[in-house]
Amino acid sequence: MKKKILENIKTIFYALIIALIIRSFFFQPFYIPSSSMEPNLLVGDRLFVSKYTYGYSRHSLPFSPQIFNDRIFYEEPKSGDIIVFKTPTDNRTDYIKRLIGLPGDSVQIINEKLYLNDKKIKTRLINNSYNIKCGDNFFYANLYEEILPNGTKYIAAYRKDGTIKNTDKFIVPENHYFFMGDNRDCSKDSRFLSSVGYVNFNNFVGKAQIIFFSNNKEIASFFKIWRWDESLRFDRFFKKIK
Repeated sequence: MKKKILENIKTIFYALIIALIIRSFFFQPFYIPSSSMEPNLLVGDRLFVSKYTYGYSRHSLPFSPQIFNDRIFYEEPKSGDIIVFKTPTDNRTDYIKRLIGLPGDSVQIINEKLYLNDKKIKTRLINNSYNIKCGDNFFYANLYEEILPNGTKYIAAYRKDGTIKNTDKFIVPENHYFFMGDNRDCSKDSRFLSSVGYVNFNNFVGKAQIIFFSNNKEIASFFKIWRWDESLRFDRFFKKIK
């Protein structure tokens, strides 16, 4: 009996070690808690983030131990990538946003149009009355397909009666990056210098790759199995993130 108990403990220990290695160096699951990335990522989406895409920093490991101060095996991110990072204000809170500005870039919104390095990026209005969520509220928004200079396409929402139709011009410092949520009037991101601001590349956790599960908890909790046909978003299972 004692031998069997010891074998079970060893099995659990090895399983935990393997899980820790996978989580730290390969893939980590994340949950979307807010509507700042709608309509592309929804509250209730669960996704895998690749930890190796941009190399590793202390934030790649659980609890961000002060093992090393720089980033190793660093790979340059691309504009348009959706990235999980630790907020610069506390180096602890995970945020997920879209990378818009690289080091040295200028970023500005003028009349709901995004400008990179003083050039307006290509846009296409695809919906002028989209009902989008922000916290517990809904509002109507204009949906634009935005096309970055590198060809990355995504959908961005601008509240029709919003206050962030125009911004200051932001100049991204060296080794830092500028992020925005796709739900432009419902996102605390690099436009808010006192709370998020420019993000150092050492704060990157990983790149969002795929949605593996999604549940609309406003319809029903995941544990209400009898309502899965209503609450589970089956069309989002194993959906690649763009």
